[in-house]
Amino acid sequence: MRAAKQSRRQLLGAASAATLLRPSLAAFAAEGAEFQLAVASYSLRNFSRAEAIAMVKQLGIRHVSIKEFHLPYKSTPAERASGRKEFEDAGLTIASGGVIYMQKNDEADVRYYFDYARDCGMPMIIAGATHETLPLIEKFAKQYNIRVAIHNHGPEDKFFPNPQAALKLIKGMDPRVGVCVDVGHTTRTGVDLIETIRACGSRLLDFHIKDLRDLMDAKSQCPVGDGAMPVAAAFRELQRMKYRGLVALEYEIDAKDPMPGMTKSFAYMRGVLAGLKA
Repeated sequence: MRAAKQSRRQLLGAASAATLLRPSLAAFAAEGAEFQLAVASYSLRNFSRAEAIAMVKQLGIRHVSIKEFHLPYKSTPAERASGRKEFEDAGLTIASGGVIYMQKNDEADVRYYFDYARDCGMPMIIAGATHETLPLIEKFAKQYNIRVAIHNHGPEDKFFPNPQAALKLIKGMDPRVGVCVDVGHTTRTGVDLIETIRACGSRLLDFHIKDLRDLMDAKSQCPVGDGAMPVAAAFRELQRMKYRGLVALEYEIDAKDPMPGMTKSFAYMRGVLAGLKA
């Protein structure tokens, strides 16, 4: 943590860095026109909640998907409300929470995570589910009026390696149940990313962005724009579909010093959006 705090001072304390990270009005206009860029707080897992909030703000991002590091599952309802207020008081919008794993086929267990999401002000759960828990998840999605996006985790995921595996099982479910396309995990299963996005249609509720130098190798992750991910084509398809959800950066590398790579990633994505808008 000492190294993490030092990194924060270096990266967030300098006026020159703040100038670099401050987005232009044109960039915000490009984001708002179609979909919003966001931060998956897993990217900032080595930092406290207060530090993560400051870093998201420095990135010029207003929407955040919260990982349990920054709002613990075991907190009380009052503690959850207090944590939620910290994000909101900083001008941030809690867009979702996750990945939240609901893999125990037990009604009380699944309800616990919906209570957590409700208390934290999360309108959507990014879920790690199983085939067996999907009916319970659908039941509570309707009861709590909380959307659920089933997350895919690549070849290692025996339930949902790619979005196609989830789409087959949720096609007749309530529209509040959909998918979160994680682009890195998706490409590693060998499917075409753009065709996958298109196949999701109205079931596409959330989108996790990252880049890989080798689209089949999870260990080749790099800042967005430095790899082989077809980011511009993906954004173009999202625009064509009139997708109005979030594109959340899930930056899984450089855990102790993520800001340079995250800054570079958002700069690239804003540039892509500006180019598509033009």
